[in-house]
Amino acid sequence: MRPLHSWPSNAGRAALVWSILYASGATLAALLEPALGYALVPQGRGTAVEWSLAVAYAAAALLAGLMLRAPGLRWPPYAAWAVVLLCMWSGFGFLFSPAHLLRFLSRNQDPVDLAALANEGVAVLGAVLWGCAALAYRRWARGACPYCGSSPRRRVVDRPGRAAGYAAVAALVPYTVLKTAWALGLTVGYTGEGRPGLDPRYTSDLGIRLYEHGVDVTAVLALAGMTLALALIRPWGGRLPRLPLLALGWTGAGALAPFGIFLMLWGALAWAGATDTGPVDHAPWVVVVAYGGFALYGLGLARATWAYQVRTRRACTRC
Repeated sequence: MRPLHSWPSNAGRAALVWSILYASGATLAALLEPALGYALVPQGRGTAVEWSLAVAYAAAALLAGLMLRAPGLRWPPYAAWAVVLLCMWSGFGFLFSPAHLLRFLSRNQDPVDLAALANEGVAVLGAVLWGCAALAYRRWARGACPYCGSSPRRRVVDRPGRAAGYAAVAALVPYTVLKTAWALGLTVGYTGEGRPGLDPRYTSDLGIRLYEHGVDVTAVLALAGMTLALALIRPWGGRLPRLPLLALGWTGAGALAPFGIFLMLWGALAWAGATDTGPVDHAPWVVVVAYGGFALYGLGLARATWAYQVRTRRACTRC
């Protein structure tokens, strides 16, 4: 049996090995202070952060060992999802790193810290491994097939997730409309000087030319995101390559859901007057309604991607 096809049996061991290696790297960074890129927020590095991550991922290794020794316990898989969230937090910059490749969006981006980017990529790999381990052991604990999730008592129902996909599309409508309105010369929701949505210091020449003709590049990308969500729930999406759709769906969900949740909470606090560090030159509702829509989009995209994955996978021959 090929290793990829035996992933439920190998997921726990892979998560254990990864956790030991990642915790060892954090310990090494804390002791010797090499530039290994351990951080939880941009530039949020230091000995305290590295020791905290070393302890957290060492505890994750203990959890993986427990899951291997006692696969019938019901609570460890739930704790495993907390490790997935921690890995996603550690690797958030890697999930959002494709923005660095879009040079037509920005000309003066900060230089990329390759060590930090590589570290964040390893953390995202850990999120994948821990997600597989949590899923497999959760299925084992409830007596289901670890490969497809079906059980003798209850067959898994293939729910298309259309509502989630349409919700993801609707979530990006305010952002797309607002950015297009700004490109057309309106200033609704903007309280600063100059044109909203355009900073010549960072926008490329191509972006400026498109903006002068009423086209905001990020609005175009939002339309592409809507198309992705529709491809996951509409019949015509079934004629597209499966793996690229899954990769785009899970990557987009992992990057935009936490980003949108942060913006929504930040804008809501500023709107309520609970913080003085609100968005500069923007009305608080802009952050909540437009930018915060990325949260609903990310969550809806995750649900639609999962439904698409279940709907298009091959029939399980191991049940």
